[in-house]
Amino acid sequence: MTRSVVDYEYLINTSFSDSNKSVRSSVRPRWERKRQQGRDRPPLSSYNGGDRFIPNRAGMNMELSKHMLRGSSGADSMQDAQDVDMSDGGPQSQAKSNQKVVPDANKQEYNSRLSAALLGLADKSTNRIMSFKEKAPSPKGDTVNNLNILYSASATASQKKSNTKLVNRAIPSAPSRVLDAPDLMDDYYLNLLSWSDTNILAVALSSTVYLWNAASGDIQELCTYDEGAGSHISSVAWVQEGGGHLAVGTSSGKTQLWDIHAGKQLRSMDGHTDRVSSMAWNRHILTTGSRDTSIINHDVRVARHNVAIHAGHGQEVCGLAWSNDGEILASGGNDNLLCLWDAASSATNTSGPRFQLTDHQAAVKALAWSPHERHLLATGGGTADRSIKFWNSQTGALLNSIDTGSQVCALQWNPFEKEILSSHGFARNQLCLWKYPSMAKIKELEGHTSRVLHMCISPDGGTVVSAAGDETLRFWDVFAPPSKAKQHPKSDMYGGSSMPAKLSWTAQIR
Repeated sequence: MTRSVVDYEYLINTSFSDSNKSVRSSVRPRWERKRQQGRDRPPLSSYNGGDRFIPNRAGMNMELSKHMLRGSSGADSMQDAQDVDMSDGGPQSQAKSNQKVVPDANKQEYNSRLSAALLGLADKSTNRIMSFKEKAPSPKGDTVNNLNILYSASATASQKKSNTKLVNRAIPSAPSRVLDAPDLMDDYYLNLLSWSDTNILAVALSSTVYLWNAASGDIQELCTYDEGAGSHISSVAWVQEGGGHLAVGTSSGKTQLWDIHAGKQLRSMDGHTDRVSSMAWNRHILTTGSRDTSIINHDVRVARHNVAIHAGHGQEVCGLAWSNDGEILASGGNDNLLCLWDAASSATNTSGPRFQLTDHQAAVKALAWSPHERHLLATGGGTADRSIKFWNSQTGALLNSIDTGSQVCALQWNPFEKEILSSHGFARNQLCLWKYPSMAKIKELEGHTSRVLHMCISPDGGTVVSAAGDETLRFWDVFAPPSKAKQHPKSDMYGGSSMPAKLSWTAQIR
């Protein structure tokens, strides 16, 4: 039966073959349609994407991928099991009561630190379970990216440019006047500059004190201290009101009080066994700090002037400043300590400081009380510290701290706005103006070639004088009242029109 069917089909196919060539069905077989579709399909290289991705093992961290898979799949079940066990009072609840548990607020930080320690990754969230591209190799540690430096520098320049919008006044970049100060000692711990409210600047050059009248430009030699080889003036400080008396500290430990109108010494006060490197007035009380580590309060009205001795420092006391209300004395020393003393303790020798603050990592010389906020004190640290810190003297709390990048030698508040000026040492020897409390840098003033050791402000509050180890005094018109901010930065202390408008000129003190 099968054989006959096959023969019949063969007969049908071979018969009428010539006639069938002219007849063709419009329905093509399936295999022919598939072949035609393959020809019409574009090559795989022309596809922008595909329906499958093959992970690149070279760009994957297999151990981390396994850890993330296990953690994501088992986190919910583990949490449910812990909740059930805790609710049933199981052994985990008893164990948890006997061990410390990471608070919810710190769990994210704890997990990141744990992953960094175990997996060697700072941030696990930036890593994917599957990676389809191999990351570029990381550069060596000593590789310098020139483009990064270029764009960082341009970003810094634009930041400086935008910071000029923090103030509505023009701040000159050059000093308005320069004075030569030969033999100005380059000693960080001394305080050799003071400006009186009668517009007279006192500066100590080696063993001689000179007075410069800022209004007339006259120079007067007040006194010379000569007590043998190596003797010198170590500090000067004007009385707060009147400007008729000047305190002079010497290298021998004696403190002299001078009447500048009469040009004579009124008295000499002892008590220290080493040089008097810092002084501060509080009405009739003159406070002196010495290299013998002691602080003495002198009542200049009475014969027995020594009314209190404070012992809170272990090394030289290089900074002293009374608060504006006269209630708190701030002292800084070479022992990196900042001490705050109550004015009530001026009458006793037994009481210690209210606060002894140890946050600075170098000598604390720069001290400045804010004229805008009560109990706000700014302090600056030496080379190993390089920071400006702000304190609440009522509570002793550290409010803020910024790293300036160089030694902080002196601080001066703007009496008109919430700004503070700092002077620095190596490597740029610049003055920096900061906006408080954001501490955004407004402007940098350069010109000194050595560290800027001292700063004082003029009686009108518009000009700051800086003294540096390069033996020059430079006057900067950096502050101005808000009403005079748009005027040409020029102070009346120079005697009106006698000061050139654009060019600064150099005079010599002696």
